[in-house]
Amino acid sequence: MNLLALETSCDETAAAVIAETGDPRRPWRIGSNIVASQTDIHRGWGGVVPELASRQHVRDICGVIYAALDGAGVPLDDLGAVAV
Repeated sequence: MNLLALETSCDETAAAVIAETGDPRRPWRIGSNIVASQTDIHRGWGGVVPELASRQHVRDICGVIYAALDGAGVPLDDLGAVAV
C-alpha cells in the first residue's frame, strides 16, 4: 500500500509518499518527501503571520502533493490511504 502523508505546520507545507515493504524489520519505505517553506515570506514580519501562512498553504499544497507523487513514481490512483 502507498500512503500520502500531508503536513501543514505554521510555516511549512509538506507531502511524503510512503510505501509498505513487506519486510517486518523495515515495514515502510519513504518514496519522497517534499517541503515548501515559508521562511522568506515571514522573515520580514519578525515571525509567522497566520493569515499569510494560511493563504500560502493554499497556494503550495497541490504542487507539493504532485511533486511528492512524481518523486515517488506513484500515480494518484495507486494511493491506498491519505494521512493528514
